[in-house]
Amino acid sequence: MEVTHSSKAMLTMATQIRRDILRMVHAVNSGHPGGSLGCADYFTALFFHFMKHNASHFSMNGNGEDVFFLSNGHISPVYYSALARVGYFPVSELATFRKLNTRLQGHPATHEHLPGIRVATGSLGQGLSVAAGLALQKKMDKDSHTVWVQTGDGELQEGQIWEAVMFASHQKLDNMIVAVDFNQKQIDGSTGEIMGLTEWKSKFLAFNWEVLEMDGNHWDDIMRVVPQAQSKLGAGKPIVIIMKTEMGQGVDFMMGTHAWHGKAPNDEQLEKALAQLSETEHSDY
Repeated sequence: MEVTHSSKAMLTMATQIRRDILRMVHAVNSGHPGGSLGCADYFTALFFHFMKHNASHFSMNGNGEDVFFLSNGHISPVYYSALARVGYFPVSELATFRKLNTRLQGHPATHEHLPGIRVATGSLGQGLSVAAGLALQKKMDKDSHTVWVQTGDGELQEGQIWEAVMFASHQKLDNMIVAVDFNQKQIDGSTGEIMGLTEWKSKFLAFNWEVLEMDGNHWDDIMRVVPQAQSKLGAGKPIVIIMKTEMGQGVDFMMGTHAWHGKAPNDEQLEKALAQLSETEHSDY
């Protein structure tokens, strides 16, 4: 399914997704709002415009459609909101996030059979390997659809990521587009302080990947760069977009700090945050 919206409509949906994120983590005083808020624009563009997928007829194997893997699974709030808003399951189910017997676990899981989730993720480093495996299967099956993946920049500190990067290049997985959420923050501080990896672009180029860069919080840049990535599909190399975002984007007191990586807002903070994100025509759940 490819749903094309105007820029205004897409920005409105991104705002609604940010409202969902904040309300979900606040309700249970648990979750990861910072990175979720930072990626809301990209998830909106991906699920409502670029991906060719079928929300009303979900299949685990993903044959004949684009598939998406969230390797940094802790930012599940943005993932769940996008899935619900595009029609994979009722929007009202967002109210069950992280609650007992919910299908919306803190990290995406398959045991609960939530439509849209094809693999349990959140054990950092593993999602890209799974995605590469499916990308290889699609090539073997002559399925021309795309495998989309997102990782975090802190996640790239995991060695398994680079095994998958090497595998994807060796297998010429030119049907895979990976976005690295480059917000330069992780749970304990900046990525530079914890385990700095410099020269991101050079590293991927050395592994023989196509490398693009974009501002993941700037709508025009997303709409310019993602089609560039798509234009490189089938050219013999896997594709990565180094996507600069701001953790906590859209809420001024959550931006510019790692403090909101895994902390929920209290009542007063939620009210202040929602005041910065106007109510939309899509309505809160």
